[in-house]
Amino acid sequence: MYDFDVVVLGSGPGGQKAAIATAKLGKRAAVVERRDMVGGVCINTGTIPSKTLREAVLYLTGLNQREMYGQSYRVKEDITVADLLARTQHVIGREIEVIRSQLARNHVTLLPGLGRFLDQHTIEVIDGTGREATVTADKIVIATGTLPARPSTVEFDEKTIIDSDGILHLDRVPASMIVVGAGVIGIEYASMFAALGTKVTVVESRERMLDFCDGEVVEALKYHLRDLSVTFRFRETVASVQQHPRGAIAVLESGKKIPAEVLMYSAGRQGMTASLGLDKAGLAADRRGRLKVDENFRTAVDNIYAVGDVIGFPALAATSMEQGRLAAHHACGEPLHALSTLQPIGIYTIPEISFIGKTEDELTAERIPFEVGVSRYRELARGQIIGDSYGVLKLLVSPDDHSLLGVHVFGTGATELVHIGQAVMGCGGTVDYLVDAVFNYPTLAESYKVAALDAMNKIRQIERLSDE
Repeated sequence: MYDFDVVVLGSGPGGQKAAIATAKLGKRAAVVERRDMVGGVCINTGTIPSKTLREAVLYLTGLNQREMYGQSYRVKEDITVADLLARTQHVIGREIEVIRSQLARNHVTLLPGLGRFLDQHTIEVIDGTGREATVTADKIVIATGTLPARPSTVEFDEKTIIDSDGILHLDRVPASMIVVGAGVIGIEYASMFAALGTKVTVVESRERMLDFCDGEVVEALKYHLRDLSVTFRFRETVASVQQHPRGAIAVLESGKKIPAEVLMYSAGRQGMTASLGLDKAGLAADRRGRLKVDENFRTAVDNIYAVGDVIGFPALAATSMEQGRLAAHHACGEPLHALSTLQPIGIYTIPEISFIGKTEDELTAERIPFEVGVSRYRELARGQIIGDSYGVLKLLVSPDDHSLLGVHVFGTGATELVHIGQAVMGCGGTVDYLVDAVFNYPTLAESYKVAALDAMNKIRQIERLSDE
């Protein structure tokens, strides 16, 4: 007889949902988590802090209101780290309370400490005070998440040379910053600090950034970031970092030297599996600390599952939640539908980006014909009201059956707006529905009708010419 039906290692989005789903099925569930990390990386150092920080930046800088009140408009002239973190710490505290309440309400046992395998059914929990406990479980779910990857050649001091976790511990808003890596996290923080007035330089070894996004959207984002004085150095690699009392100098392989008060590495993430004792359970992680799973999120060991960032792409809180729920159901013998392949991507830059489905480049490479329908915020009454003259919504439409092949949004509310397209695509709807639908006025959602009409007018024009 095992102590629990399912033990979950980690209380981030995937771990929470796995434990709660187990409890909802009437099974005995437990979560192993460090006392100071309830909610995981997502709540404490990752998603929630960064997105809350973004909201604080947008509010305090008055950035969204400058279209109407002028470029000198600011809510607060001298913005300090304390101003930014006050809101962040409040939100983190509330979210931790919500998670603790949800676990308690569903009778999920919270085991404080670090867990590691003794065998495939046994976990040793070390609580940080020297005390150890051992628990057994029929099934185990690994949801330990990731931490920032750190190059071994760089000496991080948590003040001048930091990773993305170190952002929350800065004692001031730096006058200048180098961001190494133009991935999602790097670009999100680059845009936030640029909005605060920091002179930001982004160094990226690839030819472009966010290459999984729509090309036009990325170009629009680069334009806005350059308008905030961000400098991009593509096809460049940092060879070394020279640390000085008042900052750091990044020496690039091309010979260029870039000075800044703070240098932030955003060089990907590393799975937090090194301390799990995976070998005792018959498992092994790859060089990035990630685990391989099947379509049911089961590892090479039948009773052990893994979900969330620790299994790699897409490494999003939203998908991690669903992975946790699906893994728990499978572990409890009540499988659900497979995880949908139609998942939205949200990037919380300033301005934000969100999309679902295919990009123009992907459709072109796959030789799938499509038509583009575009709506610009500046042509919408709501766009004028909120002062967003740059936002755009793009629909990729099949000229054959009028299905939606992709939805791409750039601008205010992009991560919310994309879900209208997701609902239409998920239900097998067509652009005809959007043409006929009535949207509240004035709203940004109205952009769907404008873009749908634009696409249909282009399709009709082709049909008209073909009939002549």
